[in-house]
Amino acid sequence: MRTYEFTIILRSDEELSAQGKELIKKELAHANATILKEEDLGVRVLAYPIKKEQKGRYLYIEMEADPAVISVIEKNCLLMNPILKFLFVRKEI
Repeated sequence: MRTYEFTIILRSDEELSAQGKELIKKELAHANATILKEEDLGVRVLAYPIKKEQKGRYLYIEMEADPAVISVIEKNCLLMNPILKFLFVRKEI
C-alpha cells in the first residue's frame, strides 16, 4: 500500500458535485483504498474553461491504495460526468 494525494475538480453545481463525491467514494471503496484525509476546498474560478465550465469545486483526498488499482480508478474517473479533472500524486513519506 502506498500513500497518494488525489485532487479532483468537480462541476460547481451543488447536486452534481454531491453526486461526484459519492461516485468517487464508491470507486475508492470498490478498489479497497483507505481514505486518510478528505477536504472540500470549495468552489473556485478556473484559470481556463474545462468542458465549458468556468467554476469548479475542488476536492482533496489523501489515501492509501495498491499501485495496481490506481490505473483502474483513473479509467473509471474519465467516464464520470461530474468530474472535470483529476490528478493522482504519490506522496513521499
